[in-house]
Amino acid sequence: MKIDFVSDIACPWCAIGLNSLERALEKVSTEIPVDLQFHPFELNPDMDSKGADTADYLGKKYGMSKEQFAQSRLDLRARGDAVGFQFGDTTRVWNTFDAHRLLYWAGLQSPELQRKLKHAFLNLYHGKGRDPGDKTLMLELAVQVGLDRETAQEVISSDRYGAEVRTEEQNWQQAGIRAVPSVILNDTHLITGGQSPEVYEQILRELAAHPAG
Repeated sequence: MKIDFVSDIACPWCAIGLNSLERALEKVSTEIPVDLQFHPFELNPDMDSKGADTADYLGKKYGMSKEQFAQSRLDLRARGDAVGFQFGDTTRVWNTFDAHRLLYWAGLQSPELQRKLKHAFLNLYHGKGRDPGDKTLMLELAVQVGLDRETAQEVISSDRYGAEVRTEEQNWQQAGIRAVPSVILNDTHLITGGQSPEVYEQILRELAAHPAG
């Protein structure tokens, strides 16, 4: 089964969705062969390199009061704990374009290395509250997951794969993707939002049993 996972590192629900999906995949791994591919999406494409205060930025973008923002953080922590993702204090919103470039390159090396790097970026952003566009941190993560240091440095220090990332983002937007995480199964079935492992498992099993449904 082909699974396209469209997401942004800046999206906390993408961290929840990925962990949930992987738990579902663990349940069906012996029954349903899966090809999991990651694709870029930017929630804040115009964010500058300095980032912005999280509460202020999200408050303006989504019309959230401070009380609503605080409650949403509590909800995220609870949902994260349920699927094994620990949210930290994320005080800033960061630009994620360069991280997507590095992820694109990682995917050309190995789907598993890309998956590991995806987790590393999500933990850096939402677990540690660090800037995923920081070149030093990007290199540390690349080496940490097993990618070649020298080539990773070349990608990070250049604009390599920038055009490819932009093209992918545009293609998914043209396909109707407006929010993330968006999980597309076999190019036909769309699941949106940070669903629970049980929901993912049920849909995976139903689609595997009735692939033309």
